[in-house]
Amino acid sequence: MIFNDHFGPKNQKLPVEKNLVFFQELKQRIHHRLIERIDISKLDYLGSGDLTREIGSIIEGLIANEGVPLNQTEKEKLLVDIQHETFGLGPLEPLLSDPSISDILVNNCSNVYIERKGKLQKTDIIFRDNNHLMQIIERIVSRVGRRIDESSPYVDARLSDGSRVNAIIPPLAIDGPVLSIRRFGVDPLKMNDLMALGTVDERMAVILQNCVKTRLNILISGGTGTGKTTMLNVLSEYIPEIERIVTIEDSAELQMKQDHVVRLETRPPNIEGKGEVTQRDLVRNALRMRPDRIVLGEVRSSEALDMLQAMNTGHDGSISTIHANSPRDALSRLGTMVMMAGMDLPDKAIREQISSAINLLIQLVRFPDGSRKVIKIAEITGMEGNTVVMQDIFVFDQQGVDADGKVIGTFKATGIRPHFMQRFKLSGINLPNEIFE
Repeated sequence: MIFNDHFGPKNQKLPVEKNLVFFQELKQRIHHRLIERIDISKLDYLGSGDLTREIGSIIEGLIANEGVPLNQTEKEKLLVDIQHETFGLGPLEPLLSDPSISDILVNNCSNVYIERKGKLQKTDIIFRDNNHLMQIIERIVSRVGRRIDESSPYVDARLSDGSRVNAIIPPLAIDGPVLSIRRFGVDPLKMNDLMALGTVDERMAVILQNCVKTRLNILISGGTGTGKTTMLNVLSEYIPEIERIVTIEDSAELQMKQDHVVRLETRPPNIEGKGEVTQRDLVRNALRMRPDRIVLGEVRSSEALDMLQAMNTGHDGSISTIHANSPRDALSRLGTMVMMAGMDLPDKAIREQISSAINLLIQLVRFPDGSRKVIKIAEITGMEGNTVVMQDIFVFDQQGVDADGKVIGTFKATGIRPHFMQRFKLSGINLPNEIFE
């Protein structure tokens, strides 16, 4: 048995109040008594099946001790909820087991929203109170060696399945702890999936996969939730198996399929404010690790300078993402981030670094109907005076929306034959000119 001999006092029979508050109180009491009876030291010796049976048996006994008349459906729900509370993430478990949910947004203990197929929906999921929600947040962040408290009231973390987690608590969050979970599918999307979803068309897919194979430096731009990380994962599939890939992220979420992948993750400062490791530190270190490709999950700050220098000094084929609403905005933000490195470079030198480092820029947009589309694929061709010159290769031409609110439009080639076609040819890739017509 994995349970101690302490059984706790048996409650007298309680009046049956068929409401949510009563159910939460009952669940809390049984959960506390379950914790008292579990011998934690013996959990590792049981398989998941044996553990589930043991837990289920003891919970049924505790329910019986409460003397509350529950029907079979209520007993089963109570049993599952208590198991989730003990070994999982409590009320979030049903949402995490639903593959159709892409985002879980907990605004406080009684307001939980999800995103499904690009649309936000309110759920009937609630936490017992804000302390209950805080316990779940602490459970998440402690599993990845991070902390959250009044001295460090916000944190980025991840779940075991790679889902991205952000939490922020009072006093910064006025109405109680806030938890945001960005989920990723168990089976990552592939280029064929993006074509089926209407994110790209066949011509764009062919160009993008060959840009990766021929080691062009690619920057993926877009707003929050537009699918930048998904696109990065899809493109990374075309990196050859023989190459050594180093990934650098604030919170590890990339799903590389290759065998030779080194994953690096930043570290926040400790309680004394020491020990922080930034993305810039990791980019510098990655250059000493003999990488064939450097994949930077998202460029956010001064690491932009080191990333551009790496792209300009033999580390071709690097890929990163950036938050921006247009290709031109992406280049402006990149320049601003380079200035954050404190090197006091002139504007023209920064733009020259950008124009020589980045070959291709992919712009993603999420439309009101929830669909995500690549609205531009642009090539950076060099400098004219003090301006970085770009030319659009493909664009998405929106014509309107239909009666159901779905976006109507087509992907169009601009008719410009890109400069990187010469690079394709040298690599033995011959594409028909019609692809750009």
